[in-house]
Amino acid sequence: MTKTPAAKETNGAKDTPSMPLFYSNPVPLDAKKHATLGLKKNFGLGFTNTINAVPINMIEMPQICHHYPIAFSPDANATPVALVGLRDNENLFVDAKGNWQADAYIPAYIRRYPFIFSELPNSDQLTLCIDMADSVVEENGEQRFFDAEGKGSPLANNALEFCKSYHAAAQQTLEFSKQLADSGLLVDRRAEISVVGNRRISFSGFRIIDEQKLAEMDDKIFLDWRKKGYLPFLYAHLFSGAQWQQLTRLLNERLAKESN
Repeated sequence: MTKTPAAKETNGAKDTPSMPLFYSNPVPLDAKKHATLGLKKNFGLGFTNTINAVPINMIEMPQICHHYPIAFSPDANATPVALVGLRDNENLFVDAKGNWQADAYIPAYIRRYPFIFSELPNSDQLTLCIDMADSVVEENGEQRFFDAEGKGSPLANNALEFCKSYHAAAQQTLEFSKQLADSGLLVDRRAEISVVGNRRISFSGFRIIDEQKLAEMDDKIFLDWRKKGYLPFLYAHLFSGAQWQQLTRLLNERLAKESN
């Protein structure tokens, strides 16, 4: 599929031996090899049901903050993530049929699947790949990736444009996260959640911005971040703390159903 000059894939598809979240076998789309291959209709979002956090891009944070708590990974990358669950291997926003909760914003990382950019060996270019999962692709389906002439279908071309936009946003996020990680503003946090049945759940392994440290931030750095446009995203993270109540409510609703 059409290539675009770019840096390495980031924010969930890093230059590591492990596969990006959700992907099992991403393969470059090829007009000859995949002439009859297509995307299954309505394969749903069930592939997200065992995750409790998903990577997000910086530009999404003002939307994300209205639906999910925003945290940062505890590693040196300080990747921003939307928290979608409070227990291991559980996404509270997707149901058993693979439907996302109505009216809740779906992060771009999820909407991008099953497409992804991948860097070709010995090249500085990226190519569009598709995850070759049986639940996602099929032979001789209606939603083909290529037309009879071997040209990219509207589906594939739209996926290519979406991945281009995603990649550009991921590069911005990478720089934002690096500066945030180096700033000393992030602190480790543990959340203690009270749920039905007088039980408590401990949720850890994430970092947040310390508001006191932000208030005491060096004026020169603060002004530099303002010029770079970072401030709205810092405040979006802080505002997102109100969504812990939303997660707790969803978990209590699910626990109530499990007990019936």
